[in-house]
Amino acid sequence: MEDFTSIGADLPDPFRLLIRDTVHSTNDEVRMLAEAGAPDGLIILAHQQLAGRGRRGAAWFAPAGESLAFSILVRPQESKAFWPRLALSAGLAVAEAVEDFVALTGIKWPNDVWLNGKKLAGILVEAGKDFAVVGIGVNINTTVFPPEVADIATSLRIETGEEISRPQMLAAIIRHFARRRLQIGADFDDMLKGIRERCVLTGHQISLLTASGPRIGLMEGIAPEGELLLRDSQGLHSIMQADEIRLMD
Repeated sequence: MEDFTSIGADLPDPFRLLIRDTVHSTNDEVRMLAEAGAPDGLIILAHQQLAGRGRRGAAWFAPAGESLAFSILVRPQESKAFWPRLALSAGLAVAEAVEDFVALTGIKWPNDVWLNGKKLAGILVEAGKDFAVVGIGVNINTTVFPPEVADIATSLRIETGEEISRPQMLAAIIRHFARRRLQIGADFDDMLKGIRERCVLTGHQISLLTASGPRIGLMEGIAPEGELLLRDSQGLHSIMQADEIRLMD
């Protein structure tokens, strides 16, 4: 098992790393500690996650020793109205960290990270009363995926043919997130520029599920506040939250 303790001293303030051999969910672990008063910047990394989850409660495949599964406690200074942008900031931070190792990545709005048309990483942000939990899963050295995701998932090892240091990747993600999380209020335009440059949906027909039901249309880009811009037969719509987003062309 790789030694993650070696990167602890190199993490930017206020981030601190706690390592767990096995947990049900790193998001749940961080939430419990946050409610007990843990400070901003706490990171829980699990070598094995028994019940990791993605958006809408979907299971997250993260074999022990092959992936990164961790969650970050954030106590933002910004108004809670800006907190949904943490998902964008985390997605961009992961994409930029991956680009320390490979060529340009893609971002599937709002926060999935793609490489060569397949999903490499996912982010799940959950808000508490005065904190947010940013859960991140990245496929690092996995070479075999379950049949149900084998056609849509990839890993850095599959794409590069080389084994990647998980501690180094974690440290890179935290370095980028330390900067990007501060841009959910001020300098949001700079963050948005990085997301737009990598957005894999822009210019494509997509389907998605919103609170008002399913929609299909042309993804025209990302609005100044971070919303997805979808054009259909009824006109142009600004969508802040959606699930089950799929390319149709």
